[in-house]
Formats: sequence, structure tokens, C-alpha cells
Amino acid sequence: MKKILSIYNQQKEVISYLFWGVMTTVVNILIFALFHWLTNWNYLINNSIAWLISVLFAYVTNRIYVFHSYSDSRKAMFKEIISFLIGRGASYFIEQAILIVGISGLKWHEITVKIIANVVVVIINYFWSKWAVFKKKGTES
Repeated sequence: MKKILSIYNQQKEVISYLFWGVMTTVVNILIFALFHWLTNWNYLINNSIAWLISVLFAYVTNRIYVFHSYSDSRKAMFKEIISFLIGRGASYFIEQAILIVGISGLKWHEITVKIIANVVVVIINYFWSKWAVFKKKGTES
């Protein structure tokens, strides 16, 4: 049990990010699937709506539960939000490209491609969040 607790304490941030990343992915895929089943909209529109809602969810959970970020000022918080949105915006375009290739190009099932795209995006977003958005104070280059 001590060994498990030791590993948990050493990897707490990664474990927390994976948990909240999975939760964000579930939110993203569920919203995408709901719009897929309930509307006749293009999958890229459905993805955009799902992306927006899941990014808001991800920012709050990453800030509070993963990286424990607390801003001293509005300016610092604004900078953090903008950096987060820039990173997520970049991964949004990567996700859209994966969807276009997988769904329109390869003719794979929309939900399957969405899940694959989310795995790629979660990995990219972790490193962006860790190194660019929620840096520990005093680690800026």
C-alpha cells in the first residue's frame, strides 16, 4: 500500500490530468454524439460546438484540480486563459483535420474517428497546459 501511495504522490498531476482529460473527452464525445443523432448538421459544426463546451469544462478542471493555478491578478488570469485557448485552438484544428481525413476521406464511422481524434488531442493538450499555460511560478523562461 505504501508503494501505491508513493507512486500516486509522485504522479499525482499526471493521474489527475488523465482523469479530468477522460472526463473532458466524455463531455466532448457525448455532446458530439448528441448533435450527430439529434440534428442533420455537418460533423464539423457538431465538433465545433462540442469543442467549445469541452474547452470551458477543461479550463476550469485543469485550473482547479490538475495544476492548482491561482492568479494574483486579472491580468495574470487573462494571460492564462488566452494561452489555454491558443493551445486548445491549435488542437481544435488538428482534431478537425483528423475528422476530415477519417470521416470524409477514409469513410470511417464518425464516433470512432471522434474518439481517435480525442486521444491525440488529450496528449497534445497535456503538454501545452503543463509547459505553456499552468507553469509553476518561477519556471518562466
